[in-house]
Amino acid sequence: MLTELDLPPRAGVPPQTTESIPHSQLDQQPEDARQLDLILAEAATWPHVRRQPSQIAVEGSRALVLAADSESGPPEAFMVDREFCHAHAAGDFSLHTTLPASLAASAQRAGWAEPHYLGHTGEAPPTVVMLYAPRDTEERDVILRLVRASYEFAVAHRGRNGPPTPEER
Repeated sequence: MLTELDLPPRAGVPPQTTESIPHSQLDQQPEDARQLDLILAEAATWPHVRRQPSQIAVEGSRALVLAADSESGPPEAFMVDREFCHAHAAGDFSLHTTLPASLAASAQRAGWAEPHYLGHTGEAPPTVVMLYAPRDTEERDVILRLVRASYEFAVAHRGRNGPPTPEER
C-alpha cells in the first residue's frame, strides 16, 4: 500500500473543480483521454476487476467494479455497490475513487486529490476522493498507483490488515 512518502508532489496549483453535483474538474485537462484509457486498461487486467458503465457518475462514465463472486473489503472501499473507481466523461478526464482515509489525506496533501464534494456535507465518507486528470505519463503513473491502492482497499479481506496476497487473489 502506498504511503505519504511514496507520493511526489503534483506540479502546479490544484485544478478548479465544481462545488456541486456533478463533481467535475474544470481546467488542467489533457488533450485527450489517452492517459486515462491506459489507466483503465491496466486496471481491467487485475484479478476480479470488471469494467462497466458507472452506476452513479454522469452518463458515459466508466467504472471499475469488483466482481460479484469475489470477497470484498469494507463498505467504505466502495462508492456504490462494488464500484470502487470511475472515470468521468464529457471531456472531464478526472476520476473518483476510494482510498483508505490516511492515504486519501496523503494524496490530498501531495496535490493529487481532493475530497468528494459530498464529503463536505457528510454524504460521502472521507475515503471518496477526486483524483485529478493525468496530464502526462509521469502523472499517469502516480494516478495508476493510487487506483491500484483503491483496488487493494476494495479487495482487502475484512478482519485482517493489508491487501490479499497474490495466492489469495
